[in-house]
Amino acid sequence: MKIIADLHIHSHFSRATSRDLNFEQLTRWAQLKGVHIVGTGDIAHPGWLKEMQEKLEPAEDGLFRLKQEYLTAIQKEVPKACQAPVRFMLAGEISNIYKKNERVRKIHNVVFLPSFEAVEKFQARLDKIGNIHSDGRPILGLDARDLLEIVLETDPRAYLIPAHIWTPWFSLFGSKSGFDSIEECFEDLTPHIFALETGLSSDPPMNWRWSALDRFTLVSNSDAHSPAKLAREANIFETELSYQSLFDALKSGDPNHFKGTIEFFPEEGKYHYDGHRKCGICWDPRTTLQHQGICPVCGKPVTVGVMHRVELLADREEGEKPERVAPFYSLIPLPEIISEVLGVGPSSKRVKKNYEQLLSSLGSELYILMDAPLEDIRRYGSELLAEGIRRMRAGEIVVKAGYDGEYGLIKVLEEETSPARDNEINLFGESDVSISAPLKVGEQLSLFSVAPPSVAPGTESSEPPFSPAPATRDTEEQEHHQSFDASHPGEAPTELTSAIFAGLNPQQRKAVQHTRGHLLITAGPGTGKTRTLTHRIAYLISEQGISPENILAITFTNKATNEMEERLLHLLGTPLTERITVKTFHAFGTMVLRAHSGYLQLPEDFTILGEKEALALLKSTMTAKSDHGGEAYLRQISLAKQRLLGPDSPELEEFSVELPDFSTVYRVYQNALEKFNCVDFDDLLRLCVTLWEKHPEILQEYRRRYRWISVDEYQDINFAQYQLLRLLVTPQTNLCVIGDPDQAIYGFRGASRDYFLKFKDDFPDVQEVQLQRNYRSSQTILLASGQVIAASADRITPNIWSDIVTQTRIEIHQAPTHKAEAEYVVHEVEKMVGGTSYFSLDSGRVAGEEEVKDYSFSDFAVLYRLNALNRDLKEAFSRSGIPFQVVGETPIYERPEIREILSCLWLILRPSSQFHQQYLRERLGDMESFLDTLRPHRGTTPVVELIQTIHSELQRRRKISTSKAHLESIQKLERMAETYGANLLSFLDNIMLRKKEDEYDPRADRVSLMTLHASKGLEFPVVFIIGCENNLLPYRQNGKESDEEEERRLLYVGMTRAQHKLILTYANKRLLFGKTMNNPPSPFLTDIENTLKEFKKSVPSKSPKKKKDGGQLSLF
Repeated sequence: MKIIADLHIHSHFSRATSRDLNFEQLTRWAQLKGVHIVGTGDIAHPGWLKEMQEKLEPAEDGLFRLKQEYLTAIQKEVPKACQAPVRFMLAGEISNIYKKNERVRKIHNVVFLPSFEAVEKFQARLDKIGNIHSDGRPILGLDARDLLEIVLETDPRAYLIPAHIWTPWFSLFGSKSGFDSIEECFEDLTPHIFALETGLSSDPPMNWRWSALDRFTLVSNSDAHSPAKLAREANIFETELSYQSLFDALKSGDPNHFKGTIEFFPEEGKYHYDGHRKCGICWDPRTTLQHQGICPVCGKPVTVGVMHRVELLADREEGEKPERVAPFYSLIPLPEIISEVLGVGPSSKRVKKNYEQLLSSLGSELYILMDAPLEDIRRYGSELLAEGIRRMRAGEIVVKAGYDGEYGLIKVLEEETSPARDNEINLFGESDVSISAPLKVGEQLSLFSVAPPSVAPGTESSEPPFSPAPATRDTEEQEHHQSFDASHPGEAPTELTSAIFAGLNPQQRKAVQHTRGHLLITAGPGTGKTRTLTHRIAYLISEQGISPENILAITFTNKATNEMEERLLHLLGTPLTERITVKTFHAFGTMVLRAHSGYLQLPEDFTILGEKEALALLKSTMTAKSDHGGEAYLRQISLAKQRLLGPDSPELEEFSVELPDFSTVYRVYQNALEKFNCVDFDDLLRLCVTLWEKHPEILQEYRRRYRWISVDEYQDINFAQYQLLRLLVTPQTNLCVIGDPDQAIYGFRGASRDYFLKFKDDFPDVQEVQLQRNYRSSQTILLASGQVIAASADRITPNIWSDIVTQTRIEIHQAPTHKAEAEYVVHEVEKMVGGTSYFSLDSGRVAGEEEVKDYSFSDFAVLYRLNALNRDLKEAFSRSGIPFQVVGETPIYERPEIREILSCLWLILRPSSQFHQQYLRERLGDMESFLDTLRPHRGTTPVVELIQTIHSELQRRRKISTSKAHLESIQKLERMAETYGANLLSFLDNIMLRKKEDEYDPRADRVSLMTLHASKGLEFPVVFIIGCENNLLPYRQNGKESDEEEERRLLYVGMTRAQHKLILTYANKRLLFGKTMNNPPSPFLTDIENTLKEFKKSVPSKSPKKKKDGGQLSLF
């Protein structure tokens, strides 16, 4: 049977779509248009799935129909001549925005599934990856190849077709963000792609010019954003009515079953050709190339259109065809032809009225445009209408291609025919002739009635067949265009070579080659600290013959440790790198304590408690409630331990001024730790120092071993870390420290920059090197941040500089409220990415003519002084559908679902741990019998398998949630466990030693939201710092004075995270902690000279007038 299918549309859950995109209206309009199978659209959206399950019921294989209870009412609005059964296929578009091969890719793909069960499974996979709730077409930071893999794993009959493959911004071959070959995109899974959607911007002849597409079936769909836009483009099949039959036809391309496509005219688009609208220059691509893309009027590059991209990839001349081609039929929507006949707009009441009468008299729109005899059109329309349709069918049209934002024109009636229009005003008068007898109640409709009752079955029209003619673009697609330079951005950054001195500047080289005496390196932000340290270590081993076992490198975060190890692997290879000790301070302390725990009456597998666990233990030991709470006591205990003060130290008296009985609370807490064989985070260094002081023979072992020590971020060490180093360093030790006093931001944790400043007093023979060349930020950013830090009263370090020069100034944005501030950030991200959807351009959120850098979501960071400031940001990003990650709120080991699994793992390792037994008993009941089954596998079963087994058991007990956040945490834990094999103790140590800052995942293609503190050590092309207001920066808690110099340094750290663009924002009014604040801008902003700043204000935007949809007609 003959079937017309439009398989790519959207629902009312998609942004910038009609609220009428529901199954009732889709069923109605499919009949008016003459479409038999409609894609449901938006299968990734949970709300739309719920609506599907409510309103649709299974029909033929893999197809669905509207339930009778919903169908009855809507059929009253469909003319008898148009009525026909309508089927739905489960389909929807996914937006993939990600980086691949050093370019940002924005690819749209349409996914097809045969059942609701498959859709549920598909949604469950995507829900773990990104936000599928905010937009019917979700935006995922997921490689299109990986999406295809998920599709193939979802169901054996699941398929993927790349959408509108030539659209500049959002497609497989798009000039702005696409690929030059399908293999580059889908890699090893390319054989699973069998069809390509040409899109409204191209027609089959354009695609025939590139032989690489010959093996694919070319399909066309409407990508409708309202029901009236159905069948702008569609596909014609001659198959049985089933899901599999349609896809078998597409996979084979068999001309007996796939009968071709219905197309728009592409010239109508605003950016089909190249040119300059203001200069009156309109060129085809070849003319553009002949002129080297330069406008002869103004001398600037012309705006390059869609056709240009096809020309660049084409390997056939225009008019050449491949061996296998399917027919295609280029149409003009019927309302547009009626509009031209009447000389009025297509959305006018006269056009609507006559459109309704024609459908009522003759049948569906596609039947009228493609098959209705011209005599019938003359009879129920007019001579001029029949002539217009005849010309369209014959390809006798007048085409003026669009260019540089100027819409093209497709006309079927020459201007000289216009006088006849005067006689056409009443040409669609009421007819006396009865076109069809009314259908009897319950009469079965045939699925495809080619002719209305006035045409005898089997009668062929004498009209000439269609001649192939080109397709037009959807408004959403038309808004995009490209600049002339279609070449890719520069090559990927040059990788490190094996040569030790490759890429080092003179100051870095001086530091690397220094081997006699201690070394103090002052390194400003972006000056290559890690590179200098790693190259120096490589130099010591490869050039100076130092044994790797004699080298210790100490970092502050696990991220820094991992980065250093990766660089050393590249420079030295695996065997040598594995012999070097690279650890954080606390990891080093753990290593020492595990090796000598017996000296401190600790078991070798002692437990390390996280902050929440330590707090729970402390609270359990406090006999009376304090006005200050356990948090205040634990915070002061931490500071005491950093100062190496035990519970019985006389110096604890100062702590009791604000916290009554502090020493008693500390002592009881410490006794509880010892009772449960636990240590807290600060004990790892305090006990290490205690061990070395009590047992100098053990200290001597480490002194003999580590003769070459490097310490990163030396400006942020505390007294315990300082004392540990002083014990470890001897006259025979070579100590190298690197840091920046201007970036000392952890005074509230007990750190002090004074240790850096007095390093030369501690080690008089020190050699000092200053790294001043910045490789990260533009000179404008460095000048502005330098002016902020230069106002510091105690600054001693020199300014840094960069040879990255841009015209971009520091943007200072004033928002009326905190919510407006968050919306502004989201809007700017969307704009700089180049729009996340067609809505971004249609709505004016993103201007199509703007030059946009190659940014992906992971290139953006939004920084703030307090976590409390991120609430509005999270809401705004969630609404937009832009993927984001929040960094630094809660370490993974403190999340409830992870604490349960880790407690189980600790009990597998050490069954006698009363602390974890009690924790699990309170939450899950008795777990001993289950854990007994796992203990024999300790040391042999991979940790990741233990985690999976425990998680399954906890789910079975239904004591934990299975939310998206929960599942993401479990998956993250599993990924972290993969590298540890069966070494359970090492894995547990690593997890417990993680800091909040370590939660940043650089692989996630998401916008990062984090505190200024958490941003330390990171860099991003674009940085927003919100809340730049007095009392927030500098922060004054409850009106108390803060360390203003440290607050200044904190802003400096945040500003110097930015590479290309820095935006500082503040709000006139802000709701925080339940109070409305009207803070003035931060005083730090006044330190930046005005020539470096660009001031902006939020301007309330007027609600755009709703465009009348020329095709959104009401019948009867």
